[in-house]
Amino acid sequence: MQAIAAYRASLGEYTRECAPLDWAMTQNNLGNALRTLGERESGTARLEEAVAAFRAALGEYTRERVPLDWAMTQNNLGYALLRLGERENGTARLEEAVAASRAALGEYTRERVPLQWATTQNNLGNALFRLGERESGTARLEEAVAAFRAALGGRSRERVPLQWAMTQNNLGYALRTLGERESGTTRLEEAVAVFRAALGESTRERAPLQWATIQNNLGTALSTLGQRESGIARLEEAVAAFRAALGEHARERVPLLWSMTQNNLGNALQIVGERESGTARLEEAVAAFRAALGERTRERVPLQWAMTQNNLGAALLSLGKRESGTARLDEAIVAYRAALSIDAFFNNRTREDLARAEALLAQRGAP
Repeated sequence: MQAIAAYRASLGEYTRECAPLDWAMTQNNLGNALRTLGERESGTARLEEAVAAFRAALGEYTRERVPLDWAMTQNNLGYALLRLGERENGTARLEEAVAASRAALGEYTRERVPLQWATTQNNLGNALFRLGERESGTARLEEAVAAFRAALGGRSRERVPLQWAMTQNNLGYALRTLGERESGTTRLEEAVAVFRAALGESTRERAPLQWATIQNNLGTALSTLGQRESGIARLEEAVAAFRAALGEHARERVPLLWSMTQNNLGNALQIVGERESGTARLEEAVAAFRAALGERTRERVPLQWAMTQNNLGAALLSLGKRESGTARLDEAIVAYRAALSIDAFFNNRTREDLARAEALLAQRGAP
């Protein structure tokens, strides 16, 4: 807040008329401060202000007058638009983010400023990835993969190891999402390899939270691979990755990330449990989902709460099928009904599973 106040005070001194380039520099700095604050807040007001500040700066930081400053501000604008777009339902902001990043690359060339070029390629990849998530095809995701791979050409492991690892993680995430939409396993295998490469630099000692995030992402890729294979080896690796992530994704430090990882762990354990004859893994899955619901509350994140309630219902239903009593089936029905109580969570599979649980309960003569 102090930095924002200082930059706004400076704008009273560095007027656009008297010192246009100093004014533009201050607008750019103000935009960065507003964006940083906006990333820490739940609303979008600060991010909107950041976008306005960057656009104001571009009124004087023109491509003809100061091409590299113009490219820097375009990149900053694109990043702020990306953060805004992530919080909105539509794609307009994300499209603007892509356009701003691509504009910046017109001056931020690999030959002139390789690290800035690589950073902008990474930001472009992130915007394309978010667009690709919201579209049914794979074109944007393919473009995102290309952008991340380009970024790795400038962000070498030797020069900037942690930035290289972050971009590897981004690449792996895009490859995993592509793999989920394709029938084969090639992309998923690539994603696993990329995440493991990233962990070679993003170590627990050096960057614990980034390490935990990559472990979680590795787990999701392994879990998806495991679902497509008949054995449980990949799924066991996924369980190990999620449990590793929980070593740094602590409930006290990052409660929502902790709950996300608990939910992912529960999913992997449930699949393993369904492929084994006992109930131990299914019990562990139920425990993981219930733990996740301690932070994924209806009030805080209703859609994620509903998703985890649905997952809990599925694990309880699997347990209920293997047991002679009705307690697990009763619990499964409660969980499914909870999930369906959220209007935004519309899932025909959940309705079908609820009906199965109710039918099985009726067969066992429950009142």
